[in-house]
Amino acid sequence: MPFRADFSVREIPAPESIAPEAFAIAGDVRPDEEGVDSIYGTGRLILLHDPDEPDAWGGPWRVVCFAQAPLEPEIGTDPLLADVAWSWLIDALEARGAGFHSASGTATKTLSKGFGTLADEGDGAQIELRASWSPTGDPTAHVDAWAELVCMLAGLPPGSEGIAVFGSHRMPRA
Repeated sequence: MPFRADFSVREIPAPESIAPEAFAIAGDVRPDEEGVDSIYGTGRLILLHDPDEPDAWGGPWRVVCFAQAPLEPEIGTDPLLADVAWSWLIDALEARGAGFHSASGTATKTLSKGFGTLADEGDGAQIELRASWSPTGDPTAHVDAWAELVCMLAGLPPGSEGIAVFGSHRMPRA
């Protein structure tokens, strides 16, 4: 499946204890030379399959995702930040016609300040979204929505492929 040029995706080991079958990928926004450890944003997506259809899933499939990005400290204090992060996920799914039900998740915003030998790093902020849902229809639409979410959290909206990032003061993720 193709992804935007500034989003690098690779297969990673899937958890073995959650479902009989699983597939996992990781994605990094504008990663370093080795293709991992992006300072802009990162994410993971796991597609789970259990033919016994666990009650909580409401079907045989479940998607679990994680997305994280550093932020400017001023943005990290926005009281609506968590709501916006969640709405970006829902909007990305709906824009692709990625049917889903039984969605759940958390959005966590973190503020940090360095002290002692870390004082020079200054203030930092981060947003992290953890979500799961039961997909219906084409699974590639769900993967595409996750990729858009990771890029959006990293400050790269749809259609921004190839646009340079200037003056970023984002702190590297911990």
